[in-house]
Amino acid sequence: MTLLLENETESEFPFDYKALANDVISYTIEREKFPYEAEINLTLVDEDTIRAINLEYRGIDRSTDVLSFPMLDYEAPGAFEGIGEDVVDNFNPDTGEVILGDIILCVPKIYAQAEEFGHSVKREFAFLIVHSMLHLFGYDHMEQKEAAFMEKRQEEILNEMKIQR
Repeated sequence: MTLLLENETESEFPFDYKALANDVISYTIEREKFPYEAEINLTLVDEDTIRAINLEYRGIDRSTDVLSFPMLDYEAPGAFEGIGEDVVDNFNPDTGEVILGDIILCVPKIYAQAEEFGHSVKREFAFLIVHSMLHLFGYDHMEQKEAAFMEKRQEEILNEMKIQR
């Protein structure tokens, strides 16, 4: 697995955020049984940057905590056998890995939400990465049933990694 991580902010974290991002992404890939070696782009940004990206790609003129841009289409969430040609079209020719997509995290939102929800910045950082990885695997939360399933999956992964509230 290759993690291309870029921190476009001046922010620092009270933990090794690069190691945690790598661990969370690797564990989620393994837990979901993604059958290919994968490449993920993770970018840490400020509120103005994520607001501009949110407006450009989603038509929503406000900041958000995380944006996910999956490169593969799935017949159903986590249905990797159906991705066929998408995999071929999304291989990095230099590494032979499948490019899963991009994750963009808003650092100020990580801090604000950690305080709001009463847990650590580390937990919020890990949660948003798991959440986004599930989006890269085709999961969504637009409908109540989907949201409940995705929330359960997120909690299972974080609990298994011993990253609790």
